[in-house]
Amino acid sequence: MKAILFLLTLLFSTSLFAQDSLFIWPDGVPNSKEVDMEEKFMEGNVLRVKDVTNPTLTVYLPPADKANGSSVIICPGGGYYILAIDHEGYQLAEWFNSLGVAAFVLKYRLPDDVIMEDRTIGPLQDAQQAIRLVRERAQEWKLDPQKVGIMGFSAGGHLASTAATHFEEPVAPANNTSVRPDFNILIYPVVSFKEEFGHRGSRDKLLGKKTKDYKIVEHFSNELQVTKKTAPTFLVHSSDDKVVPVENSIRFYQALIKNEIPAEMHIYQAGGHGYGMGREGTAATSWPERLKAWMTLQGLLK
Repeated sequence: MKAILFLLTLLFSTSLFAQDSLFIWPDGVPNSKEVDMEEKFMEGNVLRVKDVTNPTLTVYLPPADKANGSSVIICPGGGYYILAIDHEGYQLAEWFNSLGVAAFVLKYRLPDDVIMEDRTIGPLQDAQQAIRLVRERAQEWKLDPQKVGIMGFSAGGHLASTAATHFEEPVAPANNTSVRPDFNILIYPVVSFKEEFGHRGSRDKLLGKKTKDYKIVEHFSNELQVTKKTAPTFLVHSSDDKVVPVENSIRFYQALIKNEIPAEMHIYQAGGHGYGMGREGTAATSWPERLKAWMTLQGLLK
């Protein structure tokens, strides 16, 4: 009974703001195996989702009198094991709506040989398809197709930074719609899979624990994949992050500057990891306001 009440509360709370939830692969999920697996919502300190087999976008459109045409696809984190879909998803979508920005929370597949033919590309297929879908329905949702960004937290930041740097090699079934994000927002992101400072848990989940293929490790170490075509990027991290070393954001920022990409990074002394919109009692609670200022500078809130 407790679980039923929890799910009813969840459905009610998200419906207050979300206008729709849609499957991103209505004609069948690519790179998937036929399995009998039920998606799970889990209680705890944060709302978590796992065992996603049919990815969705939850649509948050701002009031018409506030809408500015910008949009962002949000990738919750969770080590590629789960999705922390509330404080790294729904809550941000509501905040973006207050700025006039449309937001789309991506419930993406988590890499798993049980459900995928190739685990290494499953999440990226979903992210690229989400970008395409938002662009293709931009007129319907009154969006600017050239102001479609991607945002990610932790392992969702790895997915977002992969989408930000691998768009010239689409892994989603091809069509003529671009999969390049127009701006990137990375919050305490996993960026690298390198031994020195990469996040081993996310690496093992995406590539497999036994991988010894250095080329694929390098391929998904996204600080090495930045080019002059990468979009403007905003980064947030904390120096005391014991889960994902701050070096991940620093190296990505350095690669952006080397390639003359507009970039802004905020590193907080304290905050740790997994704090969503901020941890009370630390300066990390200020990052949403810093992001608002940066988006204004980029012309995204006009």
